[in-house]
Amino acid sequence: MSVYTGRIIKGIGGFYYVDTADGVFECRARGVMRQKKITPLVGDIVEITVDDNLKTGAVERIEPRRNELIRPSVSNIDIMAVVAATANPRPNLYLLDKLIASAENMDITPLICFNKTDVDSGEELAEIYEKSGFDVLRLSAETGQNIELLKDKLKDKTTVFAGNSGVGKSSLLNMLFGEEIFETGQVSDRVERGKHTTRHSELKRLPFGGYIIDTPGFGSFDITLLEIDDLSSLFRDIEPFSYECRFRDCSHTVEAGCSVLQALRNGKIEQSRHENYCKLVQEIRDAQKWK
Repeated sequence: MSVYTGRIIKGIGGFYYVDTADGVFECRARGVMRQKKITPLVGDIVEITVDDNLKTGAVERIEPRRNELIRPSVSNIDIMAVVAATANPRPNLYLLDKLIASAENMDITPLICFNKTDVDSGEELAEIYEKSGFDVLRLSAETGQNIELLKDKLKDKTTVFAGNSGVGKSSLLNMLFGEEIFETGQVSDRVERGKHTTRHSELKRLPFGGYIIDTPGFGSFDITLLEIDDLSSLFRDIEPFSYECRFRDCSHTVEAGCSVLQALRNGKIEQSRHENYCKLVQEIRDAQKWK
């Protein structure tokens, strides 16, 4: 028997595929894990034992996770590449800001990627988020614009790609790998919505270092995980002004004398960002009514 430390890159039907320095091994979780209801996740750093003859192994131990997404179930993510299209489909800034907030909530660094700049440059969109304190890339999977910059950002990191259907996530991933690894879908002219083409979560090693995971259906997250009192801390452009607010229980949405609203009037906070913050406050309130 040999002992390895590696990373789970895929999990299907109770089998876990662990990437190690000596290759990928198919493993099962030890029975004691099932008894304790411990489920390994894609992205987990694990210790495995491998039968040298059969070349199959068992997951013995899971290292503590830095973070964990619930849907889909993946762990230990460094970067969330939040992808939006500049056109076709029209950019959904509310979804974009929700995904950014989810990344901040999980201590994952958001990287804002505006794709399809060959159709629309996206300069105004980029300016909004750069002013709000984010790292922004304007990309084109069609022409290859700034793909090398994207590679630099993702090198030696574990990155989750997130965004609405049809924004070009799979096309960007294919550009990163230099080959057609991910199936791409067309965007419907009628609904401006793409069909999800990814079938399961799988960690793939990037040729220049690091891993990516394309998450099927990850266009939203569980809103009930957020509390209104914590929300301002997940909007990095709103957070500094929330500390100055004289009202301890201020929602920073309509209250007279609110320092956040004053900063908004002074142009220190982008209007669309605050509008989406207010929408998210209301969505959390509505969700809490049904908890």
